[in-house]
Amino acid sequence: MKKSWNQAFQIAAVYVGTVVGAGFATGKEIVEFFSRFGFFGFISILMSGYLFVVIGSKLMRIAAQINAKSYQEFNDYLFGKWAGGIINFFMLFMLLGVSAVMLAGAGAVFEEQLGLPKNAGVFITIFLSYLVMLVGTKGLFAVNTFVVPLMIGFSLILMLLSLQMPNFLEQFLYIPHASDGWKSVIAPFSYAALNLGLAQAVLVPIASEVKDDWTIKWGGILGGVALTVILIASHFTLIMLPNLELYEIPMAVIMRNLAPFFYWIFVIIIYGEIFTSVIGNVFGLDRQLKQYMPVPTLVSVTAIFTVSYLISLVNYGTLLSYLYPLFGYICMSFFILLWMKPFTPPERN
Repeated sequence: MKKSWNQAFQIAAVYVGTVVGAGFATGKEIVEFFSRFGFFGFISILMSGYLFVVIGSKLMRIAAQINAKSYQEFNDYLFGKWAGGIINFFMLFMLLGVSAVMLAGAGAVFEEQLGLPKNAGVFITIFLSYLVMLVGTKGLFAVNTFVVPLMIGFSLILMLLSLQMPNFLEQFLYIPHASDGWKSVIAPFSYAALNLGLAQAVLVPIASEVKDDWTIKWGGILGGVALTVILIASHFTLIMLPNLELYEIPMAVIMRNLAPFFYWIFVIIIYGEIFTSVIGNVFGLDRQLKQYMPVPTLVSVTAIFTVSYLISLVNYGTLLSYLYPLFGYICMSFFILLWMKPFTPPERN
């Protein structure tokens, strides 16, 4: 039982590390989906957290039950061969795109915060990712087990500082006017769908390697709860920032105002979140490429990083702005099918 709990915590850490990208650390993503809607945003976060617990666990448990080695096999099971093939094409393209954006983000952290060349950050990230990928699943577990508790601790400290501010309750209950307020209703579903759609690339092969249903179930529950805690903590912090929608990196503004002594920890957290996203995406792509051709990890990872690096040199933001809405709809269909798919848990010995 002790071993199962240990593995469950490791799965939870990978789950959180994969879902939480740089958007969490900057706060921009949370503002866009939740915090700009005030108290309604908080309700949406609770609903989103419930979906992360229930659907995230179900995704991994089904993957283990059908022994899916990659997201391709999982999507073929959900959608059928023909439709699954189309979904998998978009998955491959988006994961490469997200990896490229994360590499560019790592370079930006080195350039803007450390005063080092952008390429230094990119190549250091690639080198560290190689080391993790060569170790395999244990390396993925180790990095996330280190970074994720830091991330949660950092979020909770900022939340406690925000709770001590005199007008916190007033800001928490405030419901601002938003011309697109209806989005707060669909936000829990679209947010969970998009994140789980991308996260399946790493959650599916992880689950099929662990196999034990009890361990996977509790890994999903703990991971979903941790994601909910981080979302709530970040929301409590962000609502204290006036005109929060005007900032590209709202958490950095809060950091300077509320806790300047945490600034360098903040930089490390951002880089850590970017790094966990990079290795999560590359891990999923590596497992996927091995379904097409049985090549060594070194070869597949080199191919992935070569393509990602070349894309990261281009202004990829415009392309992503067109692709993300399309991918969001695809993920929503994935999400609905996963929700409806019957699952009978195996008996635990």
